[in-house]
Amino acid sequence: MKLILANPRGFCAGVYMAIDVVNQLLSIARGQSIYVHHEIVHNRHVVDRFRQQNVQFVDDITEVPHDSIVVFSAHGVSPFIRQQALERNLVAIDATCPLVTKVHAEAIRYARKGYQILLIGHTSHQEVIGTRGEAPDAIQVVESPDDVPNLIIKDPEKLVYLTQTTLSRDDASRIISALKDAFPRIKDPPSDDICYATTNRQSAVSALTPQCDLVLVVGSSNSSNSQRLTEIAQAFDKPAKLIDDASELVDNWFDGVETVLITAGASAPEDLVKDLIVELITRFGGEVELHDIHHESVEFGLPGTLKEFMREQGIDPTGRRISMDTAAAIESWLTQQNVPHKVIDLTVGKT
Repeated sequence: MKLILANPRGFCAGVYMAIDVVNQLLSIARGQSIYVHHEIVHNRHVVDRFRQQNVQFVDDITEVPHDSIVVFSAHGVSPFIRQQALERNLVAIDATCPLVTKVHAEAIRYARKGYQILLIGHTSHQEVIGTRGEAPDAIQVVESPDDVPNLIIKDPEKLVYLTQTTLSRDDASRIISALKDAFPRIKDPPSDDICYATTNRQSAVSALTPQCDLVLVVGSSNSSNSQRLTEIAQAFDKPAKLIDDASELVDNWFDGVETVLITAGASAPEDLVKDLIVELITRFGGEVELHDIHHESVEFGLPGTLKEFMREQGIDPTGRRISMDTAAAIESWLTQQNVPHKVIDLTVGKT
């Protein structure tokens, strides 16, 4: 069996940063309880591994005891949550992805200018909830083109749309087209809100799916970007399965399958991909082809709130980044595991 491994896949810079924040706190705040508001990222394994280290995840900030440490997840929070943390005298460490923070800033800026904001995204997603909280009276959420006729518009001359960062680019484009048809004067955001990592992973799946008989997406079911990768593969009329890990494989998925595409959502750890490769090679034999579609070099530094906390503890934050495995390291790992493999460079851009 041939296994085509998409690159890029897995952790994006925002996820690396958010996980790094919790790891840093575990190493420097010994003896102190660490709380995270919602899941730090949408991946079951990441959350469970932190729970095993006594990190506590809460859905309500009032569950965090006064004077404790709380981390805001990568998806961001509303000003109301920040105020609650302040009132409880919490040490609030902000692990919000900078690309999400950018959308928050855009919402604040346009609301102050008197614009109505049409936020394209999923109403129940934590990122959308947080962004909407920045200007609740100015924002309406648009989940599909069917929502457009029901929007309440005061002045079509003062409209702008923003998007959730983890959307399918194709889905977002359809909604944007519907909005522009209905409101020709609607304003585009200053820059694309869908993040580079989401775009690159979707582009890789679109480019590689036609070559495959089955697509396996490593990621959790509550991960928006992982779900979008699965849907993109299915749009090519190819079977695609979203799995948390190799234990969820089903034997009859592989009947008549000669080529499998493997990718991973932006919050899925690389070791889960490695375990999946080992399982498939053990069962079916074959080789791995590493297909490079985009090269990513984006990296986010530690957030200022964490640096400030470190300095208060007498710790210099310089050089404190925790090294993490990257998708680029897979080739050396395959060599160590004696797995037949080759690299195919199809790079179309760098990010």
